[in-house]
Amino acid sequence: MKTTALMLALLVSLPALCWQGNVVNKQKIKGLREYARQGSPAIPKITPYLADGDVEVRREAVKALVEAGSQRSLEPLTAACADNDAEVQIRATDGLVNFYLPGYVDRGLSASIRRAGGLATGRWDEGSREAIDADTPLRPEIVQALSGLARGGVSMESRANAARALGILRARAGVPVLVESLKSKDSRLMYESLVALQKTRDRSAGPNVAFLMRDLDEKVQLAAIETAGILGSKEAVPGLKRVLENPANRKVRRATLIALAQIGDPANRPLFLSLLGDKDEEARAAAAEGLGRLAEAADRPAVEKAWTDEKKTSPRLAQAFALALLGNVDPSSFGPVGYLANNLNQKAWRGVALPYLSELSLKPEPRSAILVALGQATTRDEKTGLAQALAGCGSRDALAGLEGLSKDEDAAVAREALRALRILKGSVR
Repeated sequence: MKTTALMLALLVSLPALCWQGNVVNKQKIKGLREYARQGSPAIPKITPYLADGDVEVRREAVKALVEAGSQRSLEPLTAACADNDAEVQIRATDGLVNFYLPGYVDRGLSASIRRAGGLATGRWDEGSREAIDADTPLRPEIVQALSGLARGGVSMESRANAARALGILRARAGVPVLVESLKSKDSRLMYESLVALQKTRDRSAGPNVAFLMRDLDEKVQLAAIETAGILGSKEAVPGLKRVLENPANRKVRRATLIALAQIGDPANRPLFLSLLGDKDEEARAAAAEGLGRLAEAADRPAVEKAWTDEKKTSPRLAQAFALALLGNVDPSSFGPVGYLANNLNQKAWRGVALPYLSELSLKPEPRSAILVALGQATTRDEKTGLAQALAGCGSRDALAGLEGLSKDEDAAVAREALRALRILKGSVR
């Protein structure tokens, strides 16, 4: 009888206890939102709530830390990556990235997060190409936390988001986990890991992507093909050729040709020559790129003719790049280097011309022409683009040109030149 009475009493009191718990949690959440508005000084007050027994409170605590910002938030956000709730993990991940890439939380996964039962999902933007500057120092414990999350997050969403973060942060120490994730059989995680590997530029990972170049998910297949090319994986060449024998569609064919052009295997020279006049403009562009990287002097007349006859901008940019590698480094507006520089002014083509100029800046003769073009540049877009191209050249001879540009009367140009100088000085030989 006493046991029965006790159980009845508990059942009667349970709604009241739940109501009281909800009131307390709402008060905690209200307080956390107030702390967030106070900024960095309130972080010590926010941090204890990461251990709260109520998941809604912990979620709000992470949001408050991200909003408060500053370097002081990094340690608690790193700790929050180990939470057992997917939303907390996702928000903590985006908060860490936001410190290095301000504004990221407004476009990262956490900005569109929604819950279905206990699962946190969000709207993924496809193929995020954002990344921090290559010389940005990273805290090892952050990379370790994100690596652990990519390997063992509580949901595939949080794992894939951590893989994306490792790429944005260019975390080479996370490469082993990204390679491991390629075998996960989850398309989103594999895709994000491939894109992240592209950003690390760690060539040692190249041989590990070849098996995905025939994946049934086209997004994964295209990302794997692209990654093999960016990482210059010669081991992937036989597989790329097999894909090219029977490509699923034009996108796959184009991606495969571009990857082969980036790898630059001399055995593919006959293929590139045969494609200079292909009906697909992207195939023509890939053929020119490939011939440029092979740098066979005998191919220059064929590329010169293609450049003269070409009407489409994409292959013309590739042909200009190839001609510069083949010895035509004319920086005038009618020459290849000048043509690439001029296209920095075109919003539609800046993203194509800039990588070409960046690659050209790694070689002495084209770099000298780029420096001449820098001295002749008259627009903001040309000046900032050429500064960005020279930032990664690693050569002392680019310092003077960038130092002169850092005194430009246009503040935006001066800032970009100073950024380029900082990056260059960190790698100058």
